Amino acid sequence: MQTPWTSIAMYLVASLLGAAGQFLYKSGADRASSSIVSYIANIRILGGVFCYVGVMVLFVAALKRGGSLTLLYPLYATTFIWSALIARWAYGTAIRPVHVAGMVLLLGGMVLMGRAP
Repeated sequence: MQTPWTSIAMYLVASLLGAAGQFLYKSGADRASSSIVSYIANIRILGGVFCYVGVMVLFVAALKRGGSLTLLYPLYATTFIWSALIARWAYGTAIRPVHVAGMVLLLGGMVLMGRAP
């Protein structure tokens, strides 16, 4: 089965939304107090929830269009790369050579998973 480019694009957008959701959860948690209300009424945490709902909608829409899970789902692993880049931008977190090596391995794994037998 040939995987449509629209499905691939949806999974890549989902990976960006997933990384944005992680950032919003982190930044919301940084601003929350120990009160449960500070979590429930936290706009950043709610934004993270919205991002993850978007991820699930994109997953379903992409799968509806067709394609191989062995190709599509590994694309979502780019979330880890996007998260590292967001952490660098937002918090100044260092991206060390070992992190870059991990990113290269992720990308290599995605290529290998997407190859036809």
